[in-house]
Amino acid sequence: MPAAILVVTAALLAGCGESAPAPTVASSSSSAVPEVITSSVPAALPPFIERTTWVQTPLGRSLQVVPTASGRRAQGAGDEDAAWKEVVAKDATAESPGMRMQFGCHWVFARILEPNKPSWNLEPWRPVVTDREMVDARCNPGGAEE
Repeated sequence: MPAAILVVTAALLAGCGESAPAPTVASSSSSAVPEVITSSVPAALPPFIERTTWVQTPLGRSLQVVPTASGRRAQGAGDEDAAWKEVVAKDATAESPGMRMQFGCHWVFARILEPNKPSWNLEPWRPVVTDREMVDARCNPGGAEE
C-alpha cells in the first residue's frame, strides 16, 4: 500500500479515537525478559472475495465487489494483493490501474469507515489520480458514488 494511504489511515484512525490494541505483557518467573502475548483474533484466510457483479448505474458501468467475512477483517501483509488477484480471477476485465487503485482505497478505508457496506463499487470510467486525491474523493474520483 502506498505510504500516503498508510499515513492517512493512521490519521483517520487517530481522529476516530481508534487505536490498535496494546499487546499484553506477562512476566515469566524463569526469565527476566517479559513475554509478549499477541491477540487471540484468528488470522483471516482466503477466499477474501465472495463474488463480483457488473451493474449499470446512472453514471456508467460499476463492478460490485463483495468481500467475504474473512476479507472484511484481513490485515496480513499480502492480503490486499491476494484479494485483488481474486477479483481479477473472477473478472479479468477489472484489471486496470484505476480499478486497482479504487480497490486498494476500499480495502483500506471502506472496511474501517463502513465495515458492513454490502459491496465495494469499482468503475472503469473513473480517472487515475494520486493517492491523496483518491482519499479526498472517498475512493470515488471523478464524482460521488450513485
